[in-house]
Order: sequence, then C-alpha cells, then structure tokens
Amino acid sequence: MSRIGNKPIAVPAGVEVKIDGHLVTVKGPKGTLTREFHKDINIAMENNELVITRPNDSNKIRALHGLTRALLNNMVVGVHTGFEKKLEINGVGFRLSGGPKEIEMSLGFSHPVKYSAPEGIELKTNKMEIIVSGIDKQKVGQVAAEIRAFKKPEPYKGKGIKYADEVILRKAGKAGKK
Repeated sequence: MSRIGNKPIAVPAGVEVKIDGHLVTVKGPKGTLTREFHKDINIAMENNELVITRPNDSNKIRALHGLTRALLNNMVVGVHTGFEKKLEINGVGFRLSGGPKEIEMSLGFSHPVKYSAPEGIELKTNKMEIIVSGIDKQKVGQVAAEIRAFKKPEPYKGKGIKYADEVILRKAGKAGKK
C-alpha cells in the first residue's frame, strides 16, 4: 500500500486546480503550472482536496501512484509559496555579480563565467550567495545543479560552489617528511 500516494493533497486558498482528463493545470498567486499525468492514474477533486487513486496493485501502477501524488503536491506548493535553493561560493578571489536573470562569476578561470536563467527562474545574489527561486521544483533544482557544476567544491580547502546545507568532507593534506 502506498503511504505517499494515499495522502490527499490539501489545496490552499487562492490556488485553483483544473483537471481535464489527465492534463492538470494548477493556478496560484505565483503563476501557473500544467502537466500531463499517466492515463492509468485517476486524479479527482473532493472537498477542496486532490485525491489520487490507482486501478490495480501492479508494481508499475504502484510506483506511478506515489510519483503522481508527489508531482501534484510540488505543483500546488510551487504556485502557492514557490521553491528556492541557496548556493554559497567559497574561495579567495572568487566574486559574484548580477541580477534576476543573469549572473557573472569570477571563479579562478582565465575568463568570467556567465549564466543566464531559463524562463520562470529568478537568481538573487547576496555577497557570496546565490538564491535560485521559482515555481517549478524540478527547474529550480536543475538550475542550482548547473551553477554548482561550474566549480564543484574540492575536498582539501572546500573552495568552489556548494549548496548552503551541503557538508564538504575534508581530506587531510600531504603529511610531509620528518
């Protein structure tokens, strides 16, 4: 029995959900998200809650049941409150500048690194911190991963771009002769 798939999704005030067959549109104060779900999963609106049901207990359908519920919940939360990921830049001489759509980073390369955000994503800079925000959880995570990939944190001094809640496992340096 799916524990996640069986939980109903409470739809907060100000969020409108439109179900057209297997195409679900969620509209809220932050924006609108649309997604098409698998034809075997049933989505219904009951008493201001979204209820996801499955026709049988095959492995594929059981997996889709929980996935559909998680994706729908992310859509509802995204249009109501939004998502954000924080990245930190650590390193001597590393710099960061930019606005809501494009940032420029000096990461120790011979050239500055520029990154333009895709549609629906906003980038905020605060000293050595980048805040990636938007209504689509998948896009926010993807953009954060792409920015982090420019200079992953190294294990000796921790220089590079890391998630704010990430812990870098440090290695000991060379032991030297005595």
